[in-house]
Amino acid sequence: MRNTARWAATLGLTATAVCGPLTGSALATPDAAPASLYAPSALVLTVAHGDDVTMATPVRAVTLSCAPTPSGTHPAAASACAELRGVNGNFDALQSREGVLCTKQYDPVVVTVDGVWQGQRVSYERTFANECVKGSYATSLFAF
Repeated sequence: MRNTARWAATLGLTATAVCGPLTGSALATPDAAPASLYAPSALVLTVAHGDDVTMATPVRAVTLSCAPTPSGTHPAAASACAELRGVNGNFDALQSREGVLCTKQYDPVVVTVDGVWQGQRVSYERTFANECVKGSYATSLFAF
């Protein structure tokens, strides 16, 4: 009987020590320290064929995370993150290279970007006349 009482007391004290902090005001108070020192930057980029995203057929999609280090399935994550930092996340500020010659064939390519850039929700869509025009941009962000 003594071992049973000792075992029950040990189990009760252990349960109180483990579960005690999870009850009462401990659950109601938020953590004072942030979970990360970096604002989240996680994007999903897609390429599709069509006039706009609603009528387009998706071809490829990649992920891009820029904080704390570049990662994701994007083939050039480090340079894509550097380019985005260089334009402060303004996708419209990305410019095409001078002197690139493309045909005037209209075969629209739609690029979309959805996610979070430095803690702010972003959604971007751009239609290029064809794959050559999309490739004329001096950026590795759209090169996937």
